[in-house]
Amino acid sequence: MLVLNSDMLPLAYPYDRRALLAAWQQFTQQGTCNFAALDPAVMRSWQRCWQIGLDPYVSPMAMRREDAEALERRRHAHFDLIAIARPFMEDIYQFVGERDIVVYLADRDSCILDAVGDPSLRELLQGRGFDCGLLLSEELCGTNATALALNEGVPVQVAGPEHYCVAFHALTGTAAPVLAPAGELIGVLSIVTLESKGHPHTLGIVMAAAKAIENQLQADLSLTDACHHLAELNAALQAMSKGVVFLDTYGRVTHLNARAGEILGFPHRKAMGRELTSLVRLPSEVEGAIARQVALAEKEVVFRTVDGDRSRPCLASVDILKDGSQLLGLILMLEHTAEVRRLVHRMVGAQAHFTFDDILCQDAEMKRVVSYARIAAQGDSNVLLLGESGTGKEMFAQAIHNGGRRAKGPFIAINCAAIPRELMASELFGYEGAFAGAGKEGRPGKFELAEGGTIFFDNVDCMPLDMQAGLLRVIDTKEIVRLGGTRVITLNVRIIAASSNLDLAGEVQRGNFRADLFYRLHVLTLTIPPLRERGNDILLLVAHLIEKFSRRLGKTVTVSPGAMAVLQSYHWPGNVRELENVLERAMHMVSGSELMVEHLPYELRMATIGGTDEAILTLREAERQAIIRAGRALRGNTTKMAEALGIGRTTLWRRMKDFNLSPESFRG
Repeated sequence: MLVLNSDMLPLAYPYDRRALLAAWQQFTQQGTCNFAALDPAVMRSWQRCWQIGLDPYVSPMAMRREDAEALERRRHAHFDLIAIARPFMEDIYQFVGERDIVVYLADRDSCILDAVGDPSLRELLQGRGFDCGLLLSEELCGTNATALALNEGVPVQVAGPEHYCVAFHALTGTAAPVLAPAGELIGVLSIVTLESKGHPHTLGIVMAAAKAIENQLQADLSLTDACHHLAELNAALQAMSKGVVFLDTYGRVTHLNARAGEILGFPHRKAMGRELTSLVRLPSEVEGAIARQVALAEKEVVFRTVDGDRSRPCLASVDILKDGSQLLGLILMLEHTAEVRRLVHRMVGAQAHFTFDDILCQDAEMKRVVSYARIAAQGDSNVLLLGESGTGKEMFAQAIHNGGRRAKGPFIAINCAAIPRELMASELFGYEGAFAGAGKEGRPGKFELAEGGTIFFDNVDCMPLDMQAGLLRVIDTKEIVRLGGTRVITLNVRIIAASSNLDLAGEVQRGNFRADLFYRLHVLTLTIPPLRERGNDILLLVAHLIEKFSRRLGKTVTVSPGAMAVLQSYHWPGNVRELENVLERAMHMVSGSELMVEHLPYELRMATIGGTDEAILTLREAERQAIIRAGRALRGNTTKMAEALGIGRTTLWRRMKDFNLSPESFRG
C-alpha cells in the first residue's frame, strides 16, 4: 500500500509484487507473515479480516450490495455531495485521457453512490460485481482503498495483492476521504484501475479532487449562510415600522423596504439601481446631507413626487456607512409623522379615559342627555356641550370620543381660558422653524397632534375673536397652514367644544362670540344639568366616590344620616367636581369608620338650613332644603312631611317633582 509520509510524498514505487503476493499467501494460510516491507495499516486491515473469518476467495458477486430502492434513498440523502463531486469526477477522467480508470464516490458507509470512467473498464468491473450499490466495507470486501481511507482517515493507495480478497488482486485502488465543513467524514473519492496501469501520481490527483470537493462544500455552506442571513436581514427590514433606504456613494438606491416605498409613494422594485432624485423630489435638508455625505438627525421634512403634485411629509434621518475611513454609502430612515404622533400620544397619555359607563346617573333628564350623547358619538359632526362648571363636560367629550370610530385615535384637550392670546395661534396651528427663529426646529400644533382623533375646546367662549375666525376656517376647509409655513396640511379631526356659559347665544347677540362659529358648533348640542337638579343622583355619586376614596386610602367608611342630609340639601354650585373635592377632603379627616357632619367643610355646613345667620339662601333653595330635611327626619313619609311643613300633600308632591326629589331617596 502507498500512503503519505510526513513530507506528504508516496513511498517507494514500483513494489516487489512477487514478495507481496507470497506475504499475502502466507498470511491468508497462517494468519501471520514476515514481510517487513508491508505497510502497518495493511497489516492491521488483514488482521481484522482474519479475525472475523473473512474468506479471501469470496466472489464479488456474493458480496453485499444495496437494491435499487435502497440505493436511490442513499443517493437522495447525499444529493448535495453527489452534485458537487460529479463535475470533479468528470474532470479527473478527462485529465487522464478518458481511458483506463473509473472514478467512484462512496458514502460514509462505503456504499458506492456514483461512478464515471472508461466504459470498457467499467463494464469489466461490473462483470465482477464492482458497481454502484456495492458495500466496500472491510467486513464484506476485505482490505481495499475505500475501506482503508474510511478507517484510517487519510488518502491511501492499495495495489494488487495488498487487497485481502483475491478478486481485487488485478486492481489498484486510490482513495481519499471527503470531509464536511464541520470536519466529519461524509464520503470517499476513489480511482480504480488495473494493477498494470497503477501510478503513484494518482494519489495526488485524488487528494486534490477530494480537497476541491471539500472547498466547494465549504463555499456552498458559506453561500447558504449568507443567503440565510440576507433573508433574515430582508425579513427584519420588511418588518420594521420605519422606512429604510440604502444609497451608494452616487445616491443610487441599492435596497429599500416596502415601508419606505409606501412612505415615498413608489414600489420598491421600481427604485432598485436608480438615483433617488429621479424617483422623488428631496427636501433641501435631506438633499444637502446626501450631497455633503454627512449625517442628519431626525428632521420633519416633506418629500414631493417628481411631478410635484403630491407631498409626502415624514420624519427623516440620514446615517453614514463607513468601513474605517472609506465611505460605503448612506442610509435614509423615514417615518410617517402620523406614526410618530401616535407614539407620542401613547407616551404622554393624549388619550380619552372615560366612557359612558363612567357617567353615573338615575335622573331621567340626565339619562336623556347620555342617550343623546351616545347617538352623537356614532357620527363625526361637531358637538357643543353646555353646562355649569364641574358638571362633567370633559367626561362627556371623552365618552363621545371613545364611543365612536375615532376611539383608537388621540384625544387632545385645550382649555381656551388658560392659553395666553399671543400663544394660542402657535398652540393650535404649530409653526415652522423659520418662524421660530434661526436654528430652531418647527413644531406641530394641536390640530396636527389630533389627526385621526378628536380635539376638545373647553371654555370655547374664551377664545379671542380672531382665533374664532381661524377655527371657523379649519371647520370649513379641514386644512391648516403652520405659522411661517406654506405647506397645506389636510386634517381628519372631530371637534367638540364646551362652554360654562349657558347663554352662548346671548354672547353672539352681544358680539362676544362669532355667530357663524356658533352655528358651526351648534350642530349637536348637549346641555348637562347641574347636580342640584339631578334629584337622587347625589346619593349614587356619594356612594361611588366614598367607595373610590376608601380603596385609595385603605379605609372602610360609611356616611352618617346627618352628613348625608347636609350633602343632599347643599345646592352644589361647583357641581360634581365640588362634590368630589368635598368628599376627598372629608375622607382624610375621618379617623373612624363613619363620616360625620363635623368632617364636612365649615362652609358647607353653614350653607344649609340650620347654619349661622351668615348663610343667606334664596327662597327656592330654602324651600328645597326644608323638604330634604323633613324627608330625612321622617324617612320619606309624605303625609307626615306635609304636616311638618305646613302644606298640603298635593303641594308637597308638586314641589318634590319640581326639585326632582322622590320619597325613596329619604329611606336609605
